[in-house]
Amino acid sequence: METTADPSPNPISLPEGRLLGRNAFIDLVRQAIATAASRGWVKMVWCDQDFSDWPLGERSVIDSIQAWSASGRSLHLLAQDFAPLRQKHPRFVQWRVAWSHLVEARATGRSSGGEVMSAIWTPEWTMERLDLKHNVVVATFEPARRVALGERLEAEWHKAAPSFPASTLGL
Repeated sequence: METTADPSPNPISLPEGRLLGRNAFIDLVRQAIATAASRGWVKMVWCDQDFSDWPLGERSVIDSIQAWSASGRSLHLLAQDFAPLRQKHPRFVQWRVAWSHLVEARATGRSSGGEVMSAIWTPEWTMERLDLKHNVVVATFEPARRVALGERLEAEWHKAAPSFPASTLGL
């Protein structure tokens, strides 16, 4: 008798554990966004100093974000400064304008004192970059770590001010 494995409901499997290196970090961001689309995650929180080294300008990443976009979804962006993101990732900025109703962005500003964490939080999985210089990342499905990261991000969110508007109005 021949047996076959049940097909996975999600062909993309996110890694867990400690990862090291710039390429590993960039691949992890790509995988997380693609997984958000395939699993239909309702909410994501992205946090970084300025998102300049995230692959947000890549067409495949924008395609994944577009596939994720749907009614009832939300993306929270938290950064110290959004200027580098605007300059380096025009595709993402263009997507953000079209889907502004899904995106809320807040900035901590330069006066916050501490360095902004680099992380992705989702309802099922999280990743946090612990060392920006060496790109040491910890990724996990573990509920306790996900809740703890979510609480830290929520605290930072409430201290930050609205930023990165979808459009600027001039008089």
